[in-house]
Amino acid sequence: MKTYAGIPEENATLENSKVMLVTVPYDGTSTWGKGADKGPELFLNASENMELYDIETGTEPYLEGVYLAGEVSENSTPEAMTEAVYQKTKELLNNDKLFTLFGGEHSVSIGSIRAVGEKFENLTVLQLDAHTDLRPEFHGSTSNHACAVFEANQKHNLVQVGIRSMDVEEVEYLPEGRVFFAHEIANNENWINDVLEKVSGNVYITIDLDAFDPSIAPSTGTPEPGGLQWYPTLELLRKVFEKCNVVAFDIVELMDSPMAKPSAFLASKLYYKMLAYYHIYNNN
Repeated sequence: MKTYAGIPEENATLENSKVMLVTVPYDGTSTWGKGADKGPELFLNASENMELYDIETGTEPYLEGVYLAGEVSENSTPEAMTEAVYQKTKELLNNDKLFTLFGGEHSVSIGSIRAVGEKFENLTVLQLDAHTDLRPEFHGSTSNHACAVFEANQKHNLVQVGIRSMDVEEVEYLPEGRVFFAHEIANNENWINDVLEKVSGNVYITIDLDAFDPSIAPSTGTPEPGGLQWYPTLELLRKVFEKCNVVAFDIVELMDSPMAKPSAFLASKLYYKMLAYYHIYNNN
């Protein structure tokens, strides 16, 4: 049986796992770089080549168990994909485990955030991203990657970090006081604490890999210069897990390319670091 990161089968059953991982290899609405549908496969392959002891926390997160909960393969239309992800997420949230998802392009997050928001009150959606993704619709669809958090912004407390690209039509939808632009982060030594002040309660974390600077994560669909760096991002995430009740997270926009391996390995380490933080702070 294939398992996450090649971990032993006893750490990969539903019964023995505190984490569920769903993959959504969807790339139906991306508008520049194609290949995000290969992201889950790249991520899982890279994960098998990690060493599974986390130095920072002194833990082996896989011992708490990671269950591969299946793949959402619906790709007939963006709306059908969103509904399929929503239904899959809703089903799995009944297991009282940490729900995690790996895309696919960022539109895959719409359905999972919708389901998580129905279960958990007072939800904060923490978005790490180069782009605002706040368009009400794009290319005739509300399930486009450019609309990834529009619905979340209407229903929940959306906090955006690392933003450095947007369209003028999105200005009116910016969550007031909760957008941390990359150029402001670069000149603010206290930016992590400023973000934490806006994040509370139950939290869904959605990470578009283009939030990172392309010098460390080049293989994304729409890379933007001036992005987040590795250790400050980990510091932010660790403090979010420490302060809040993280109920779900996703990582999206890993793209297949000749330069995919460094980005895939970054994604695999990022996922594993988040498991480590979850287990030391949110584990009951």
